[in-house]
Amino acid sequence: MEALILEPSLYTVKAILILDNDGDRLFAKYYDDTYPSVKEQKAFEKNIFNKTHRTDSEIALLEGLTVVYKSSIDLYFYVIGSSYENELMLMTVLNCLFDSLSQMLRKNVEKRALLENMEGLFLAVDEIVDGGVILESDPQQVVHRVALRRDRVTKEASVAFHPSPPGLNSAD
Repeated sequence: MEALILEPSLYTVKAILILDNDGDRLFAKYYDDTYPSVKEQKAFEKNIFNKTHRTDSEIALLEGLTVVYKSSIDLYFYVIGSSYENELMLMTVLNCLFDSLSQMLRKNVEKRALLENMEGLFLAVDEIVDGGVILESDPQQVVHRVALRRDRVTKEASVAFHPSPPGLNSAD
């Protein structure tokens, strides 16, 4: 019997999802075309939620994909990879995302707090995974980089909205 040998790939993560306790999407980022339309994505998300929201395990194989997940109060966090992907790598991404959000939200990882800090969530996910490639697994580094990016955006916005008055520019 021949063993299937797959080429190694950096493209580890197929999707990152956060659903509420009703199975509705709060955040979803898909990194490939496994589910190309929003309708297919939402159907997949409902299927995942229905299979996982009443269990205490941390991993599931669903529709040919490896799904690692974690719940917190009224949120469900999912990291999805292919069926041959290393579950420990996917779990590392999930733990990094959860721990980063926990630090950013001051241990208050629940729906209301997350919705009030969506910018931080988007920045954190972008720091952890880019195009399906895992970039960072240390929550401390992610939180630090998110804070730096927020500071830079705040300074740029401040300059754009509050230009210096005439006479204060060195060119005047």
